[in-house]
Formats: sequence, C-alpha cells, structure tokens
Amino acid sequence: MRRYPRQIGATVALLVLALAAPVRGDASGDTLNTALEKARAALAKGDGIAAEAPLRSVLRNGVATDAVRAQLGEALLIQGDLREARKVLYGGDFVSESAGQGWHMRGRLELAEGHLPKAGQAFDQALQLKAESAALWVDIARLRFAGGEQAQAIEAAERAVQFDPVDPRVLELRGVLIREQFGLFASLPWFEAGLQVAPDDVGLLGEYAATLGDMGQYKAMLVVCRRLAAVDRGNPRALYLQAVLAARAGQTALARKILQQTGTALRDVPAAILLNGILEYRAGNGNLAVGQFTRLVRLQPDNLQARMLFVRALRRQELNAEAVDAADLWARQDFAPPYLLTNTAQAYFALGRKPDAAAMLARAADTGSRQAGPIPPAQPLAALAIGYVDAPNLAGSAVPYIRGLIAAGDGPRAQAVADRLRLANPGAADAWLLSGDARMMVDNKLGALDMYGRAAMIRFNLPTLLRIDQAMRALGRHADANALVARFLKQNPGNPQALKLLSDGRTALGDRDGAARIEAVLRARILRNPS
Repeated sequence: MRRYPRQIGATVALLVLALAAPVRGDASGDTLNTALEKARAALAKGDGIAAEAPLRSVLRNGVATDAVRAQLGEALLIQGDLREARKVLYGGDFVSESAGQGWHMRGRLELAEGHLPKAGQAFDQALQLKAESAALWVDIARLRFAGGEQAQAIEAAERAVQFDPVDPRVLELRGVLIREQFGLFASLPWFEAGLQVAPDDVGLLGEYAATLGDMGQYKAMLVVCRRLAAVDRGNPRALYLQAVLAARAGQTALARKILQQTGTALRDVPAAILLNGILEYRAGNGNLAVGQFTRLVRLQPDNLQARMLFVRALRRQELNAEAVDAADLWARQDFAPPYLLTNTAQAYFALGRKPDAAAMLARAADTGSRQAGPIPPAQPLAALAIGYVDAPNLAGSAVPYIRGLIAAGDGPRAQAVADRLRLANPGAADAWLLSGDARMMVDNKLGALDMYGRAAMIRFNLPTLLRIDQAMRALGRHADANALVARFLKQNPGNPQALKLLSDGRTALGDRDGAARIEAVLRARILRNPS
C-alpha cells in the first residue's frame, strides 16, 4: 500500500473537502451509508486518504463520531498517523456494526507502537466479534511473531490462509513465516501466488525481491525492484535492495547515491546502517564509517560481524585505544575469529603493548576449530539473579542470567533456568536453543541435539544450523552434519556461512576434492577471508 507523509495527506484531504464537500445540511452531501461505502472501498485498496475524506465530510455534517470511529481509525493508521489514530480510536465507543473492526484497529495501533500485551487484549476482544477475519489473524500472527511465539504465529497464519487463501496480506505473511521456518526457496511460491492475485502489491514485491537477492538471483531481484519502484516511486526498500546490488558489484559511488535517496526512511534499520558503514569505509570516509558502526553496535551489541567492522574502522582512523575497547570482551573468547584477533593485535602494537599483540597474533594463527559460545554478560551474576527472580519467564531477564551461569561454570543451574523459560515459551525457537546450549555445557550432547532439532521444527535458520552442526560433529556424526548443511543450502543457496561449514565438513571426512570445489566458489564470490 502507498503511504504518504501525514502533512501531505492532510493537505490533500482538506483540498478534497474544500472542493467537494457540501455545507452542513446540504441534502446532496454524503449520507452515512454512502460515506461508509466509499471508505470501505478505499480501505480495501489501502488508500487511507481517500477513506478519510468522506468520513470527515459526514462528521462535518453532524454525524456522531462513534458511527465512523473504527473506519476513520483504520484510515489514519494506513497513513501512519498513529497519534491522531489513537485520539480517534480511544476517543469514545464503537457502534455495534463496527465494534469488531474498532477493536482490531486498536490492537493494530498498539502493535505498531510496540505495546504487545495491550495489542493482544484488543485482538482478543476483536476475536469475539469477528473470529473468521483473515486480516485479524494476520495481525495476530504478527503480534505472536514479534513476541517470540513463532509456533503460535505459524498457527495464526495458517488460520488466515483458511479464511482467505487469496488475500495478498495473508500470502505475504505466510511466505515470510515459511522463509523463517524452512528457508528461502520454500517461501517463493507464496510470494508468487500473491503476485498473481495482486501483481502491483508493494509488500509482496518487496519480500519477493529481498528473497531473490538473498538467494543470489540478482538479475531477477533487479527486475522485481524496478517494478516495485515503478509502482511506488521512491520506495525505500526498492532503493535499498538496488544499493545492495550495486555494492556487491563493487560500484561504491552508485550504491551510496542510491542509498542516499532513501532519506531518513531507513535511518534506524540495522541492515541499512551496516550497508552505510561499509560504503563510507570503502569511499575513504573513515569518520562517517565509524559513526555508522558505532550506532550499529549500540543497537546490536551481540552482532559479531558489526563489531569486527567497527574495530577495523577504528583502526583505520588510528583510534587504537577505542579499537581495543570495542574488541575487548569478544577478543577474549575462545571462538574469536582470526580477523578480529588480527585487527586487535594491530591496535595493541600501535599502543606499544607488544606482548598482548603477540598473544593475539598467535591465537589468530591457530587453525584449530573454534566452537561458538555465549558472551559473558557485563553485569555481575548476583545482579542478574535479582532481575531473574522478578521475571523468571521473560527472556529479557532469563537470558542474561543463563549466560551468566554458563560463564560462571554452573551448568546444572543454567539448564534448570533455561528449561523453565522453554516451558513458559514453548513456541519460541530461541528458548529451545538455550536449553540445548545449557545441555552442551554439561556435556549432554544428545540432549542438546534433541533441543536443537525441536527448535529447527519452528525456525530452521543459520543459528539453529550452527548449533545442530556443532552437536552432530561433537557426537562424531560428520556425514549427518554434512547432509544437514547440504539440505540447508538447497533452501538457502549461496549462504556463505553454510558453505564454509560444508567445506570444513568435507575436509573432516577426507573429501579434499569436494572441499576444494566449495572453496573455489567462496573465493570466486570473495567470501573466503580471515573471518
């Protein structure tokens, strides 16, 4: 759907009213039923401005706000005017005919503002009035996914498909969830089915283009991006994807030019911040690159790739003390990548700390396997325990405590806490992964593999693959691990981390020819580096 800045929408709507709306009491003015019909037609097309105009007209002619509150709230939500939508949706009651829609819109508003419990309460009210609404089940699925309940989100999306199997929003959401659950390739038919119904749908075009790009089908992605740009001129997602394509082709200046056209629309999107930082670094704008990576590691402190780029950018600017500080906790971990260790060593040398630098370089030169592990939390374990007691079933308090227990070597306690979190959140793949991590710590590899496998049934993504691969190889099941990685690559072709896993796995089985072929692919795509 096309979204306009609120100030532009208001100007257009006022102009329409000034030219077309009759004065109060004019018999030629829209009746309530006519206004509602016009609004419903516009809402079905995703045109919030066209929906708002007739509703404002009947309000000016004396119709009570309650009669159009639900429809007007939806029109404002489509325009992105959350503040005015809140005033309308919570400014009074709904008439019985539109109460289901009204509660639905209240839930959508709360979801948009990140108030997940309030959104759930509103959707529960709406379900009592319109339980067979595909659009409502789509929003319920989005709510559940945002809350980490992936399994429940899948169930809600399946309900939406049952109620309206050709609705573009339903097909888009199902495709997104299929992509998370099974992989990129499996999601394509859902997006393609949606585009057969609505070939110019902005949401479907965006998801389809992004999926094609992640699969490495760049020519097809560019075709879809151009279509998206034609349908929605200046669409930020289309511009971002084209910038990614230019960056991958080494066209830094073009990529920067395209990305700048997005304005502030993607300012707080981590992927766009990452791309911006990389492009500024390539262009020689070191200070700008440091600024972008600083923002990114604040948003995602556990993003190892972002942190390595941050350290490298600091090194280029000769901010060596800052580089050591940024790398410190990560560089001390057993699984620290050689690229991070090398950059940190260089910073130590520049600071005159030669013994520290030599130790880092020795670790970087070690070609042994590096098993992934959790980063110890910054807070003391006792402080984390206090926070956990207050909210033991919430990931925000339980996860740091589990990480602290693992760092402290208390495997049994970590497993007990992780299992409690999993039982409280059985639909969250990450909860199953945590239970597996705790079992790996106490050397229960089979138990860990079982937990990881259950997580994969909900969400088979790269973090899940890495854990299953580690557990299988720890059990000596190298052939099974290789088969699983190959299966992942069928759904996610070209994934560099999976390719590297398979290369290492082939080497472990003595298949040097197979490993060499994979290494050739990695080198051709400039994907094999010290990281």
